Amino acid sequence: MENEYGLVGYKLSHSFSQSYFTEKFRTEGIVNSVYHLFELNSILDFPRLIASHPNLRGLNVTIPYKEAIIPFLDGLESAAAQIGAVNVIKFENGKLIGHNSDYQGFMQSLQNFYPCYPHSQALVLGTGGAAKAVLAALEYLNISYRLVSRTSQAGMLTYEELTPGVMASVSLIINASPVGTFPKADVAPAIPYELLSSHHYLYDLVYNPAETLFLKLGKERGAKTSNGFEMLCLQAEVAWEIWNS
Repeated sequence: MENEYGLVGYKLSHSFSQSYFTEKFRTEGIVNSVYHLFELNSILDFPRLIASHPNLRGLNVTIPYKEAIIPFLDGLESAAAQIGAVNVIKFENGKLIGHNSDYQGFMQSLQNFYPCYPHSQALVLGTGGAAKAVLAALEYLNISYRLVSRTSQAGMLTYEELTPGVMASVSLIINASPVGTFPKADVAPAIPYELLSSHHYLYDLVYNPAETLFLKLGKERGAKTSNGFEMLCLQAEVAWEIWNS
């Protein structure tokens, strides 16, 4: 009887999680374990998935269900409750408990890339579940941030409001939206790339393609760049620890 793990989301052909965990099982000699991709057309299909896979031991959750999954769970770990988004589900004594490993993976990866000096200023592009994990990590690291949205919302900037003054005041720009993800790799968040310089650090949570148009345009202006692959690996290892703790 195999222990089953998997990823819940929509349009998962670009996902790296299955190959990552399959390789982990092979190289670490983890036997009788398999990792599936569970594409759901609607989050309402989630209870049926759980009922039809009694050997599930843990799940990852990705776009667009990191927030929508919460009402289907029996409880939330404190960090996930604070963030308001779940990307890891632990099966614990017959109950489904939501966790968030994104913020830990992002925080560790960011510290490897960006000099988190006092009074750092960041722009966060996107307002979904991934962005919420990013904000939790930035708050922990005492990095100030402003959110950027395509539509005008209270307390947020729009892309049209990214003036030369705003762009000069920040050193870190994080794409926490899915814009630029394969197969729609020919688009990028609508920031004023001409205002970027070697002063800027661009971090893209997207990892497929390895160099998004967002990163490519930033690099052309001298900015330092990093994609989300390291974050993916780090959060996956945190997820494995959660499932097996």
